[in-house]
Amino acid sequence: MAKTNKTKRPQLIKQEEQIGDIEDLFSEEDTHKIRASLLEWYDKNQRDLPWRTSTKKSENGENVQEEEEEEKRAYGVWVSEVMLQQTRVQTVIDYYNRWMLKWPTLQHLSQASLEEVNEMWAGLGYYRRARFLLEGAKMIVAEGSEFPNTVFALRKVPGIGDYTAGAIASIAFKQVVPVVDGNVVRVLARLKAISANPKDKTTVKNFWKLAAQLVDPSRPGDFNQSLMELGATLCTPLNPNCTSCPVSSQCRALHNSRNDESVMVMDYPMKVVKAKQRNDFSTVSVVEISRSQDRSQQTKSNSRVLLIKRPDEGLLAGLWEFPCVTLDEEADLSMRRKLIDQLLKKSFKLNPPKNCNVISRELVGEFVHVFSHIRRKIYVELLVLHLKGGKHVLFEEDDINATDWKLLDSEAVSRMGLTSSVRKVYSMVQKFKQDGTSNNSVPLRKRPKCS
Repeated sequence: MAKTNKTKRPQLIKQEEQIGDIEDLFSEEDTHKIRASLLEWYDKNQRDLPWRTSTKKSENGENVQEEEEEEKRAYGVWVSEVMLQQTRVQTVIDYYNRWMLKWPTLQHLSQASLEEVNEMWAGLGYYRRARFLLEGAKMIVAEGSEFPNTVFALRKVPGIGDYTAGAIASIAFKQVVPVVDGNVVRVLARLKAISANPKDKTTVKNFWKLAAQLVDPSRPGDFNQSLMELGATLCTPLNPNCTSCPVSSQCRALHNSRNDESVMVMDYPMKVVKAKQRNDFSTVSVVEISRSQDRSQQTKSNSRVLLIKRPDEGLLAGLWEFPCVTLDEEADLSMRRKLIDQLLKKSFKLNPPKNCNVISRELVGEFVHVFSHIRRKIYVELLVLHLKGGKHVLFEEDDINATDWKLLDSEAVSRMGLTSSVRKVYSMVQKFKQDGTSNNSVPLRKRPKCS
């Protein structure tokens, strides 16, 4: 455990009103009480989750490993912890079960393609996590080594940070190391009545110090899970159930709230103002390539939808979408169509009427999609084209990479692992084709008139 830097103590004292007694560690008595109380509560109340295993003591005191092998357990912990980042437990359960059915071991995952992984991940968001899982699996298997079993070794794997490394090392390999996530921060902040900014680097280090002090040496994985479970089920952000909490007698926040009516348990930790989302705009064109030039004869069987692959770096890297252009500011219908036309000409040599005819082009609607840091307004159109000479002639250009585009029928598109926003676009188009009405977040009459 790192020693306190005494030269910085005066600065900490100046901040005392804001950060409270953050340098205080738990007493030895409190440490033992918290360990015993949390583990007893966890053994009785833990949720039944597919990735969760525990190491309990048998009657003769020997540890009983409920998983068949450590490496398989470590792999399951890794997958679940990555999926659980920024995602609700109930949402993750089905994804986890499907994932483990398809890739039950690290070796199975290492043989998958990024496209397969993205399809399995579709709907969970934060797709970079899935890419790191695949890259990490390939790296470990390629090196021919066993699954890393220490925090130091785990941190070398792409996408594994301090928290995930601690979770795998403690839960799968019984390493006596801490974990600190949002739930653990909340529990520790209330136990010690720490009101400092939980995102501050110094505060974060102290949370890790406190968590390290508490880890039970005989059952580190179970203890870490008990801390997270307490934060997820009882010590929640807005409605903590203090009467059922197994460590309420050691909770300073609860003590403070009982002695001062102006103080509430929910005051801890400090609420951090989230960064304001930036607004941007996107115009999306669902391009159908029809074999028929007659609009009345268009059917699912004689048309294909164009999808393109995003770049391998940046937002939603390597995922499939419909042709689209991102805008820094709102643009009228005429400008949006011009930008789409430029994209199709540049990327696919689609240049009506030179090599294709426009059978129909209709505004479908608009909606707002929220990413973690972006609030994006998306305009959707349906563009139906008939190619002169067929697609085998059009897409023979040397500078058009066949791995970056697909022409699929509607059933194949529906089966693809598309992001939620791309799937929303396609659903809007399908509904539009069925009933002929726009799907707008604002009435069409409020839109500016465009030629």
